[in-house]
Amino acid sequence: MKLHHQKLKQNLENLGLRLSLKQMKMNTMLRQFGAAFYSKLQTPNVMKKIFFLQLILILSLSTACSQNKKGNQTANNQQKEIKVMKPVHLTKAEFLAKVANYEKDPTQWKYLGDKPCIIDFYASWCGPCKIIAPILEELATEYDGQIYIYKVNTEEEQELAAAFGIRSIPSLLFCPMNGAPQMAQGALPKATFKKAINEILLTK
Repeated sequence: MKLHHQKLKQNLENLGLRLSLKQMKMNTMLRQFGAAFYSKLQTPNVMKKIFFLQLILILSLSTACSQNKKGNQTANNQQKEIKVMKPVHLTKAEFLAKVANYEKDPTQWKYLGDKPCIIDFYASWCGPCKIIAPILEELATEYDGQIYIYKVNTEEEQELAAAFGIRSIPSLLFCPMNGAPQMAQGALPKATFKKAINEILLTK
């Protein structure tokens, strides 16, 4: 039995030695492979390829950043180009200077503006007035440079409202460049506004 144990121990030691030798050979082979691979990397052709790959990557990233920057600039420019116009509120004095001086010429209508206009006689408590308010804002933007859209608060400018006989609101005065103005009442739909603008104010 003792002899059997000694022989088994010797076999295990021999197996461990062989495994250690194999591990050493494997480590040597790995070091040789690594040295050879690194040596190949250092050759001019391989270095050139690595350099060109790095250059292509840098150029690609630069182009992507440039395109992204241009896209942001284009979006910002488009936002700047969209101007949101709003109706202009008039006092009596501004009405006399910009629209018509009815005190100076009470019997004759003479429009003083350089573009046709719509004048909205309204009140802050008026429901129909609130309905057409956003429509007038949209029209002010759509027809920017072609017409003016004015608003007159009948509670604050009672004398001006009385001069035009305003008894129902909203009342809308369409003033062409030539000819007499035309009055409309009520919450007109946008399509009716556009038809009146094209047929009354912008006809030549």
